[in-house]
Amino acid sequence: MKLLMIDGHKLKNFIISGANRLNKNREKVDALNVFPVPDGDTGTNMSLTVLSAAKEVSKINSPNIYDVAKALSSGSLRGARGNSGVILSQLFRGFSKALEGKDIANAKDIANAFTKAMETAYKAVMKPKEGTILTVSKAISEKALEMANKTEDIMEMMKEVISYANTVLDKTVNMLPELKQAGVVDAGGKGLLSILEGGLFDDSKYIELDLNQTKEDNLPKNIENIDIKYGYCTEFFINLNNNSHYVEKDLKDFLESIGDSIVLASEDDFIKIHVHTNNPGKVLERALLIGSLDNIKIENMRTQHTNLIDFNVKSEDDKAPEKEFGFVAVSIGEGINSLFKDFGIDEIIQGGQTMNPSIEDILLAVEKVNAKNVFILPNNKNIILAAKQAKEAYNKKNICVIETVNIAQGFTALTSFLSSSTLEQNIKNMENAIANISTGQVTFAVRETKIDNFDIKENDILCMLEGKINNISKDIQEGTKTLIDTMISKNEDASIITIYFGENIKEEQATQLEEYINEKYDYLDIEIIYGGQPLYYYIISIE
Repeated sequence: MKLLMIDGHKLKNFIISGANRLNKNREKVDALNVFPVPDGDTGTNMSLTVLSAAKEVSKINSPNIYDVAKALSSGSLRGARGNSGVILSQLFRGFSKALEGKDIANAKDIANAFTKAMETAYKAVMKPKEGTILTVSKAISEKALEMANKTEDIMEMMKEVISYANTVLDKTVNMLPELKQAGVVDAGGKGLLSILEGGLFDDSKYIELDLNQTKEDNLPKNIENIDIKYGYCTEFFINLNNNSHYVEKDLKDFLESIGDSIVLASEDDFIKIHVHTNNPGKVLERALLIGSLDNIKIENMRTQHTNLIDFNVKSEDDKAPEKEFGFVAVSIGEGINSLFKDFGIDEIIQGGQTMNPSIEDILLAVEKVNAKNVFILPNNKNIILAAKQAKEAYNKKNICVIETVNIAQGFTALTSFLSSSTLEQNIKNMENAIANISTGQVTFAVRETKIDNFDIKENDILCMLEGKINNISKDIQEGTKTLIDTMISKNEDASIITIYFGENIKEEQATQLEEYINEKYDYLDIEIIYGGQPLYYYIISIE
């Protein structure tokens, strides 16, 4: 049977089915990551992003296709995690924009939406690379436009699109040297096609959307007994009748008059609200004046002290004057978290390897920092893009993203910060500092592969320098010593080496490394610090 038009109901079913398909296959997509380290989580990040979108889409019962597309865009943006998740959210954003004002869509409309999706995603990436999810999105767009000129049947068009995109995906193995050596196709492209294949070939009526499989379940909860001035944690979304600076300002002024811990983040036609108040009914009544409400959650904080996100901040009466500078850092590990606090970090987002925070997580942390300028230290290359998108989505404070790719760079950036310097000078100092630090990491292989001319077996010890493999070992200590030797030989002017040891390393093992360095390189100052980080036995910096 031909399919000549798609309405909101069909798009809704498509998205839910696609989300389920990727969710079921996310581990297979994770396994395609080139580096066999335990934080290869492209499939997981994309799955959590599209599940967030599917949650929003599942609430829409409108036959209007743009209503569903808007929910797809806003839901994915809120839940976007990691580079792959952020790129996916941008694909959905462009797709939605192209359907604006439409009740139903024909083959040409869908093809144009795929093109707009591709263009939006390319613009979101500073240095686009071919052989990635972007390449697959381009293939989808090209074939869709070609088929839309040949047929009005959307099913026929989509089957050809998926077939062609899979052919292009197979070619990605030869488009990037790292993919060719590892013998794998691009993980992001595979994840995108999993969504399309699930949407086209799976029947959403017989698949239960799993709305509970999120990584937040694994994050530590913040528990604190405090004297609570405002007793009800009130969260919801406003679907706006119209939006403007004045609408947001008036609402914020009202919220400040009856509560604290206010988060007001807007995106096109919705506003996310979080507030602590003693009058949640008044908050909802005021919000209804500017739009319809969704996803309402009200919790009595005086009786329920365990929440996923800790909003326990000082009341407005007790707040100190706004600072000039503040810091948010992504961190994981008891020792590292404690050290960041000692360095003056205002808010820590629990996350990192395998636990990439969403854009919304980052915005909530920024909102809690009482400062005009807020520096974000992502401390992971896969979180940088989400941090940048958070910056674009927020205009109440000046956000500065310092592109730290590991916690060693994060600490180095902090040591170069001076509260007496200007914003511009501090940005320059921190960026120069992280450019002049050498970092190494020691972890283990989660699968067998070949990369950088190394034949890697599962559970081999991977010793990496600046993100590239330095040596493979069967022994953690011996591999780490070889890595240290390489790092010192390449940094002859270095004066200090810092070693953060993880949760699976005993202090005496770290001390053995200290003794090794003292004996062989007695001119270096050595710092041995308990980091408590999972997955990575050692994180090493030299400067």
